[in-house]
Amino acid sequence: MASDKGLAAIRLFNRPLYLQVRDALVERIGKGDWKPGMAIPNEVDLAREFGISSGTMRKALDLLEDQRVLTRSQGRGTFVNDHSSAGLVSRFWRISAPDGKPMNGDAKRIEIVEAPANEKERRRLHLGAEDSVYRVRRARWHADRPFVVEEASLPTAHFPGLLERKGIDHRIVGLAQLYGILLGKAEERITIAPAPPSIADTLRVAPDTSVMRLDRLLLTLDGQPVEWRVAHCHLVSGFYLAEIG
Repeated sequence: MASDKGLAAIRLFNRPLYLQVRDALVERIGKGDWKPGMAIPNEVDLAREFGISSGTMRKALDLLEDQRVLTRSQGRGTFVNDHSSAGLVSRFWRISAPDGKPMNGDAKRIEIVEAPANEKERRRLHLGAEDSVYRVRRARWHADRPFVVEEASLPTAHFPGLLERKGIDHRIVGLAQLYGILLGKAEERITIAPAPPSIADTLRVAPDTSVMRLDRLLLTLDGQPVEWRVAHCHLVSGFYLAEIG
């Protein structure tokens, strides 16, 4: 017979069973039942616990592996991925140095404030009129030169008490790990545009200098907007890397 946790997951009959199982597994990971780097029970034991076939459980685990939530290692087991690791962080950071390595630079946080969401934030983050956001503004430096200014908006509902937390990683991957949020896909738009005056000043370039503008919406694994980030980049020697296929 399925456990209480298994029964709680198998209740939405209008959705494929393997997706309901996937969601139940995601919930446990998000709640911290299985922490980053930890091995989860094997496929047979999980199937028995949920009262489902091994094939259905395998399909749910395959999907979680495709979504980079889990990693399977032949002969060792299935492990929860650490989304703050360099390999997974690179999914959301595409600026590379001439040698091809990620040009993360030194992140210098300029400010973080809480404010009512404006019209653009409500539209991009699917928020209501009464919702608020955290606004994070930071610059990244490489070789003693600022090369990118990031301005991010995050729904406060996802990150309660953020301003009271001291000494934490304010990158979205660090915050997601801290708050038990599993990150899904990102949608990014790339344009070339004149740098606004405040951005130009931070980047130490003349006003209206053309820079690369990266507009990215990051979603949770279940498709909810969790961060809207606009980054202005002035690259002298680096490049933007797009992986296809």
